[in-house]
Amino acid sequence: MNKRNAIRFVAACTMVAGASVLFTACSEQSKPVFAAVDITGADYAKDFSLTDHNGQPRSLKDFKGKVVVMFFGYTQCPDVCPTTMAEVAEVRKQLGKDGEKIQALFVTVDPERDTPEVLKGYMANFDPTFVALYTTPDKLKATAKDFKVYYKKVDGKTPTSYTMDHSAGSFIYDTKGALRLYTRYGTGVQPLIADIKLLLKEAS
Repeated sequence: MNKRNAIRFVAACTMVAGASVLFTACSEQSKPVFAAVDITGADYAKDFSLTDHNGQPRSLKDFKGKVVVMFFGYTQCPDVCPTTMAEVAEVRKQLGKDGEKIQALFVTVDPERDTPEVLKGYMANFDPTFVALYTTPDKLKATAKDFKVYYKKVDGKTPTSYTMDHSAGSFIYDTKGALRLYTRYGTGVQPLIADIKLLLKEAS
């Protein structure tokens, strides 16, 4: 290879390499970076069949068009559950008009004590748009297994004073009903706002 051809070869390689870097950079920029754990494409928690606190059967398709934040807990939970629901309520408030595009779902892992009336009152403490869901103990086991959620009854001093150990994260679905994120307890309001804004931007 003579000197002129060698120069042309190096220049061509440089252009290809530069284009490759540019393409890679663009590809990386097009993929949103979330604060929560990105579980897009996960082969679980794709849907559910539960009853809401008004006695209506519910599934994920009922909330299509909204970003769904789904949490498993119980109304007598002393800290994790009320903190999580209060944070989602604050997120909805801070997002203003876009807050109307968020749907919070609370699935009780304590159907023995969490009656529809109790659940309805509990949701009202945070946001009137929040929906509580329940099912029979057997169906709850199946749902929890599908969502990879842990829960266990911990006996108290009396038969009715027991507590429930349970997973403390939330599942987040995009406006098309696809599972996208798992946000751990304690992440905070602002990271959740940022993630929801990204999901809403995708839908716009």
